[in-house]
Amino acid sequence: MTTTQAAPSTDALQFPAGFLWGSATASYQIEGAVTEGGRTPSIWDTFSHTPGRVERGETGDVADDHYHRFREDVAIMARLGLTTYRFSVSWPRITPQVTADDLGPVNPEGIGFYSDLVDELLAAGISPSITLYHWDLPQALEDAGGWTSRRTAERFGEYAEVVAAALGDRVPLFITLNEPWCSAYLGYASGVHAPGRTDDAAALTAVHHLNLAHGLAAASIRRAAPTSRVALTLNLAWVRPETDSPEDAEAARRVDGLQNRVFLDPVLQGTYPADVQADTAAVTDWSFVQPGDLDVIAAPIDVLGVNYYSPTYVRHWTRERPKEHADGHGEGKASPWIACDDVEFPFQHGRKTDMGWSIDPRGMTELLLRVAREAPGCEIMVTENGAAFPDVIDANGRVIDTDRIDYLRGHLAAVHEAIEAGAPVTGYYLWSLLDNFEWAWGYGKRFGIVHVDYNTQVRTPKDSALFYADVIRRNALTR
Repeated sequence: MTTTQAAPSTDALQFPAGFLWGSATASYQIEGAVTEGGRTPSIWDTFSHTPGRVERGETGDVADDHYHRFREDVAIMARLGLTTYRFSVSWPRITPQVTADDLGPVNPEGIGFYSDLVDELLAAGISPSITLYHWDLPQALEDAGGWTSRRTAERFGEYAEVVAAALGDRVPLFITLNEPWCSAYLGYASGVHAPGRTDDAAALTAVHHLNLAHGLAAASIRRAAPTSRVALTLNLAWVRPETDSPEDAEAARRVDGLQNRVFLDPVLQGTYPADVQADTAAVTDWSFVQPGDLDVIAAPIDVLGVNYYSPTYVRHWTRERPKEHADGHGEGKASPWIACDDVEFPFQHGRKTDMGWSIDPRGMTELLLRVAREAPGCEIMVTENGAAFPDVIDANGRVIDTDRIDYLRGHLAAVHEAIEAGAPVTGYYLWSLLDNFEWAWGYGKRFGIVHVDYNTQVRTPKDSALFYADVIRRNALTR
């Protein structure tokens, strides 16, 4: 793989010295080897093998075979010039015999795999960042209640300590959870993600136990790896009311509460939003919040990770026409938007990704500035940003993805704008390094900057990979 040596340009957006340039992946989406190395099933194994849950009946059984090919993948990262790589640990590889009451023995093969990956990254000059939970909950814990059970949060804190103790001497950043919004609402309310439940009360219970799991894991990391930093990654929404009407503003308030504030407020302020509790009072009395929980959740973090892909447009539903559901989260049997019966997500015209998500980089800037205001003194990283597009492969095998380059260019400029306005953003992780198993969409959506032929497992860097390598080399975005 080669990069084009462009002529120096004075018209460039220069990023701060030491800015971290990375890419991100998730264990179930890339690893495969689901029955190897002592691993036991996760909720995504069960979900993807359930007929009708995933498009075309596809599963993560093989995925990108990263479990066997991680050295090849690290070599690609090194050629791109990545300075950091964010990956997730598969909990069922680490404590495969976990139960609701006991973490069970630590699996040396599971720890060994991630230890070897960390060593390979360090040898290539790439700093590892570990996400402890990217949705692959051990199935045994789901059978005992999953995230509706407080015991799952308690076991997660213990699991976090095991991983931090084993790898913390070499890993400078641990991210507790990735997008708990998806785990709670898509997994337990709309049912489009594992475990596929449709129970609003269960989803709100899961919200709290995920928040609690973060707090317990943060304390575990600080005990086991005192030199490592602690982070949390949230998929915050840039919520846009369709009009200036009071009704649309009310719709935006409710969506912002469910997506953003129900996670931000307990972590940053040690409280749940009173309006969200009032909105959902007919669903639950929030008695699952026990004395002392919010103190655990609100312990200071070092980094807040922000994932952003697309804006969220809302309006009041008048019931005069069929309700629109263009929230980007698929059509489930139920809605993830609890107590929002009169809120709809209108279809938007204009540019969209292959996921049907509207493209608007302004949301990146606005969210980063919001976090900077609400979490003063906390470092910020963009932990996911990217786009799925149908790639074009020419006769010479070149993967042409101009749309993805345009998307990345716009969003990197938006990150730069936020930094210039004062947001303490120190790194950017592009989603994703590899084409992979895209959850309920299976393999039909490609987010990677490296093309994967799923029949042969051949990796081919796309034009977007060359673009990103050039950005990294210059530490700047040329226009």
